[in-house]
Amino acid sequence: MAHKKQGYRFENDWTKEWLQKGADERWKSMITIPVNVEIEADHTVLNVESAMEYLDKVHTIAVADCFCRDLRQNCDAPLNVCITLNDKAEYGLGDKERAFRRNRREITKEEAIDILGKSHKAGLVLTAQVTHDFPGAKLKPDEVFTICGCCSCCCCQLSAILRYGLAPHLLTSQTTSVTDTSDCTECGVCVDRCQFGAREMVNGSLAFNPELCFGCGLCISTCPTNAITLVDK
Repeated sequence: MAHKKQGYRFENDWTKEWLQKGADERWKSMITIPVNVEIEADHTVLNVESAMEYLDKVHTIAVADCFCRDLRQNCDAPLNVCITLNDKAEYGLGDKERAFRRNRREITKEEAIDILGKSHKAGLVLTAQVTHDFPGAKLKPDEVFTICGCCSCCCCQLSAILRYGLAPHLLTSQTTSVTDTSDCTECGVCVDRCQFGAREMVNGSLAFNPELCFGCGLCISTCPTNAITLVDK
């Protein structure tokens, strides 16, 4: 829980100067992809409609090891989950040396959906990045070029926002979570799932800070009483 709060630092961490430079020069926009989840007995069914909107009209999809998690190694979350689309995917696949280093390969839409489900199950925040310039490709305004499963301990953007207090405008969301207190048993399972520190146990009771919630849906899939839902902001 401590690493989700501003001021916490890992032994192998980003520098504030590097993150600030990234916020100023390299990163343009990052949005959370809400994953609505239905629980059916022991089987969890992911409704990835939001992500499907990005995958339905692409001509090329590739997956590679997450650069941030590979570099920082502050958790054991799945590594090969960084999905790139269209020109960005083709550019990455064309760089054979870099593709080899990051285990990059072309995948189908069905494989991409499986990876998104695996990321969500592992407690990673599904995020999309838009409008970012890179060599060898031309992107349309607001075009999504990357979908990744992010953690607050390794991801450079989430680290910058959550632990360093830099550039909160980089991350946006269209939804937020709501808890039905009549169904909530205050078990605390959602606290561990929340990458943003929006939920915590205080004197045995669940405390929720809506300003820290980015509507990723991670808390929903493990709530034993289905007390949490996502709503549009």
